Amino acid sequence: MNRVNRIASFSVNHDFIEPGIYISRVDGDITTFDMRTRKPNAGDYMENIAMHSMEHMFATYIRNSDIGGSVIYFGPMGCRTGFYLLTRNTAPEVVLGAVLDTLEKIVAHEGAVFGATREECGNYRELSLESAKREAERYLAVLKGYGEIDFKYKGGAGE
Repeated sequence: MNRVNRIASFSVNHDFIEPGIYISRVDGDITTFDMRTRKPNAGDYMENIAMHSMEHMFATYIRNSDIGGSVIYFGPMGCRTGFYLLTRNTAPEVVLGAVLDTLEKIVAHEGAVFGATREECGNYRELSLESAKREAERYLAVLKGYGEIDFKYKGGAGE
């Protein structure tokens, strides 16, 4: 049997991760941000409709932001406790500013969810602007109440 190496995200002790924003890994000029909206393994997970709706809204707004040209990927974690944002050559503080601005735009958004048609999405019936707004408000409150953000996991997670 071939040996399979453990990936970096499984090497972080999830029992110590709190909601916040962290640098999960750096690969050359690409930084992976762990946008943790919930404490892992605590029984509080995003509903699929909220996760899907946030993905549509956040991905569209962040790709249309000042850092849009540096965004490689934005998408949900399978465990439903957050999202990954990958950027190229962008300082963490600049990314944080764009994340906060993006969340505020989602909260203020009026109209349809971006990409909410059959032609644009493989599950277009499962989208809700209200779900996205609630999720954005929740995460915005976490980040604004966090104090100084150093982008490092705390209390044994990844240390």
